[in-house]
Amino acid sequence: MLLFHWLNSPEQCNKYLAMSNLQIGLAVVGGLVLAGVVAHGAWSSRRSAPRQAAPEEPRNLPPHEGIEPGLDEAAFDVAHFPVPVAEKRLVLDALIDVIAPITLDTAVYGEAALAAMPPTRRAGSKPFSIEGWNEEGNGWETPAVGQRYGAFQAGVQLANRTGALNEIEYSEFVMKAQAFADAVGGTPEFPEMLDEVARARELDQFASAHDAQLDFFVRARQAAWSPGYVQQNAAQLGFVAGAMPGRMVLPASVPGLPPVLSLNFDTQAALAEDPAQSAIREITLGLDVPQVDRSERAYDRMREAAQALARAMDGVVTDSNGLPLIGETMDVFALELEGMYNTLDERELSAGSALARRLFS
Repeated sequence: MLLFHWLNSPEQCNKYLAMSNLQIGLAVVGGLVLAGVVAHGAWSSRRSAPRQAAPEEPRNLPPHEGIEPGLDEAAFDVAHFPVPVAEKRLVLDALIDVIAPITLDTAVYGEAALAAMPPTRRAGSKPFSIEGWNEEGNGWETPAVGQRYGAFQAGVQLANRTGALNEIEYSEFVMKAQAFADAVGGTPEFPEMLDEVARARELDQFASAHDAQLDFFVRARQAAWSPGYVQQNAAQLGFVAGAMPGRMVLPASVPGLPPVLSLNFDTQAALAEDPAQSAIREITLGLDVPQVDRSERAYDRMREAAQALARAMDGVVTDSNGLPLIGETMDVFALELEGMYNTLDERELSAGSALARRLFS
């Protein structure tokens, strides 16, 4: 009864209603705030989550569908530039090898030559080779079963990316070549060690001064990328999976030659149990200049690929220090590379040639 009369008191009723309205208003405001917090958290989580690859759909599209508008499609179309020709050169070449002739009293069959080969084909860190003069084919070749050889030659590379041939490596070369010669009944003739070591140092100095390996970095502006997202966008530019997780390559025009470009991202992200949740914030485009034929236009394609990926994935192209690469800077790189290509051509070590691939390895 007391409650009844209290509620029916005008003053008390108005006070109760006012409190109820206030409570309802506070509850509504609190709900809106909570909803806003939840929505903001979901938005932030979605914004920071790695971007995912779009679902694959059955398509029957032209070869260049998917390349970013404005990108020079000719950069990725081998029909628009000369295709390099695979070389058929000797394994050994006096330009980059020490060569020791091995004379024979009688011809030797390939089976005997193969049995006499050393177990390892290196002298220190330098490749070691044996070639035989095929009497029927009238040319030098790696010994093969069923072939007859009238002479041999042993060789060791003067330099590679580990440095110049040194006296210890030369001595190992001599021992291996002598052992082979003894096994096949031959007599080797070795060049003077000091002369060859000096030649190796000169070649190594030249190679070191003209060994260009360029990297462009594409860094995410905001949201990170999942491995699948990176792979999907790179595949649209012609990149295919490489031999290692986190690596893709742009194949050369001629099968079997080194790739034109490489694309690398975090290996751990690629190997994660749930790659879709792996966050990648940087990818690297690489060009090994001496390994790729000049006619592939590798630098132009690297530049265009980096810009296309940056546009497609909301990224920015930078150098190794994280500084954005502008067009003028890239133009300077292009001019420097042209000079390097010309110098390699003059030295008969053209980029992408068999000799250049051996020397810069």
